[in-house]
Amino acid sequence: MSATMLRRLARLHGRLGGVLSPGHTCTSSRSSATAERKRFYQDVSISQGEGGLYEINLDRRKLKTPGGKLFTVPNEALAIAVATEWDAQKDTLRFYTMHLSTLCNTALDNPTQRNKDQMITAALKFLETDTVCYRVEEPDALVELQKNAWDPVLHWMEKRYDVTIGSSSSILGPEIPKATKDTFRQHLTSYNLWSLTGLEYVITQLKSVVLSMGMIDRHLTVEQAVLLSRLEEEYQIGFWGNVEWAHDYDMYELRARTAAGALFVHLASESSTVKRKLMQD
Repeated sequence: MSATMLRRLARLHGRLGGVLSPGHTCTSSRSSATAERKRFYQDVSISQGEGGLYEINLDRRKLKTPGGKLFTVPNEALAIAVATEWDAQKDTLRFYTMHLSTLCNTALDNPTQRNKDQMITAALKFLETDTVCYRVEEPDALVELQKNAWDPVLHWMEKRYDVTIGSSSSILGPEIPKATKDTFRQHLTSYNLWSLTGLEYVITQLKSVVLSMGMIDRHLTVEQAVLLSRLEEEYQIGFWGNVEWAHDYDMYELRARTAAGALFVHLASESSTVKRKLMQD
């Protein structure tokens, strides 16, 4: 992952992270997802522990997961990003804005006790109900909008991975060939468990494997992927109007979560240490 991309995703995540839904589960505490508490530490630092893993220190106390495990991450880049989340908290800790910490907790505690193959299967399940594969039959304006906006991404995906996906206006959606699923399964086996955790999170936000892979492969920006995932909703808003603040809130919330997931995938894939200046603007 390039330094430019790392900085861009980090800035986007940081800029949008403060507007997220308090209902989103994301805390290193045992309290509920909506909990806030007074900041209890002054300094945040990272240190390298056993096996070359990195730890997060709040003053002199080591961070732990909700499951009670020592909070460790596989590389310096991810450690810096998580430490930045904790350091960015003000007088009140808003756990629901700390998405990278949450994804690390999920990877470490594995609350659903799934193995890598099960995670890949769950991710690929979304391909059968992919947002960009379901098309409307009317009105004509929306039919044309979906075709013009979604077809280029779908065709890029098919060419990029040499697969057939297709689209359909049937309630059952398109029939995804077994060869396509096998190709994606083989590709996803190259991901480590941490990267799969992030990818699955992005897919659940966008409701689309196509858009998620397009973004992870840097064919789409976060903003483009989010807008494409909300295409029909944006069309309806343009037609009927909307409550402006609610629309903006939802849009920024989805961007923040998607940006955090994409950043996590890339950081979890880093095999070498990254200098602290990469996380600086």
